[in-house]
Amino acid sequence: MKQGGKLGSILGGSIGNLVEWYDWYAYSAFTLYFSKAFFPNSSPTAQLLNTAAIFAVGFFMRPIGGWLLGWYADRYGRKTALTASILLMCAGSLIIAVTPGYAAIGIAAPALLLFARLLQGLSVGGEYGASATYLSEMAGATHRGFWSSFQYVTLIMGQLIALGVLIALQKWLLTPEQLDAWGWRIPFVIGAILAVTALFIRTHIAETRSFEEGRAFARNRTWALLKDHPWQALQVVGLTLGGTVAFYTYTTYMQKFLVNTTGWSKNDATTLSALTLCLYMLLQPAFGALSDRIGRRPLLIGFGMLGVLFTVPIMSALATAQDFWTAFGLVMAALVIVSGYTSINAVVKAELFPSHVRALGVALPYAVAVSVFGGSAEYVALWLKNAGHESHFFWYVTACIAVSLLVYVFTADTRRASAFGSDET
Repeated sequence: MKQGGKLGSILGGSIGNLVEWYDWYAYSAFTLYFSKAFFPNSSPTAQLLNTAAIFAVGFFMRPIGGWLLGWYADRYGRKTALTASILLMCAGSLIIAVTPGYAAIGIAAPALLLFARLLQGLSVGGEYGASATYLSEMAGATHRGFWSSFQYVTLIMGQLIALGVLIALQKWLLTPEQLDAWGWRIPFVIGAILAVTALFIRTHIAETRSFEEGRAFARNRTWALLKDHPWQALQVVGLTLGGTVAFYTYTTYMQKFLVNTTGWSKNDATTLSALTLCLYMLLQPAFGALSDRIGRRPLLIGFGMLGVLFTVPIMSALATAQDFWTAFGLVMAALVIVSGYTSINAVVKAELFPSHVRALGVALPYAVAVSVFGGSAEYVALWLKNAGHESHFFWYVTACIAVSLLVYVFTADTRRASAFGSDET
């Protein structure tokens, strides 16, 4: 495949992660504004709790989405699964954007919000496995680590776009009263537009040769995965556990940590998050390319060892860091360490499975691990802080990374022992 065509395929395969993380961050960031629109005026806390509960339900739809769209990608094609995923995202964003408030339609308002989050949860669960598989199969053996790393480039870019929309609306475009009244709908309209753009791009990407060669191999793919590849499925859980907890800690939770624990202003914490995420995004292709030269296993073990050694010192230092650039250096050090996982986690998992169960094998166990461990990281952190044992969370993250380190040590380097074989584009 020509480089230009490959680049277009990589963009099409990974752009759904941008939309996914844009929607994820937009929902969390604008909860303070739209919760009162969807729930009765009992109390602000009750409204936030109801909105958070719907967010959690959407999050725990991820394993179902991982199973459903993973199976669909292995049965009907990576391209069709990626298209279905983006349609679900678009529908969810549009429903939130246009649904009237509780005052207008009563209980139907929170019901429609719940339905929208269920659609987005299904989409998020299936997006990772389908896109990880597509990117890995399109990349080819020589530069598979490099091209697959763009999954996290677009993922982080989605966070940054959502962060930019939040800052622009809060600081320059709307008053707090306008945001409360109707401005909170704008980010969801933008999410739907991004999804439509991604859909247009994905309708023009090619199907992978790997799928075409493996499509007739197995009919009952769920049974084939459980019967023939149980160890690989468990490996995906183990590979993901420490990395997802660390990722959520240093990206989505860090902003709240700097405000609630370190005592920073929201503006300073937001600025630091934006700067570190920009640099973190640029690290992904560099680490992915390095894995093509030295293998995947050294990067994973490097993340595991450095994560075990430095998580507690970094988090402890951040808890008292008042200087902006000191905190910036600490967060960047953590993100450099985490890059040993995030840059290559998609390709490592894809390389564990043959083509006929690859998308399902990546998506389902990954979605389970992220829902249980990644999705709960912020809750565990806040619960321990509320109980007066915040430092225990630092050790919790360390323990999760240590479990994954054991898996990395006993996992063969998938660059050399790949299930792709001659299964290349």
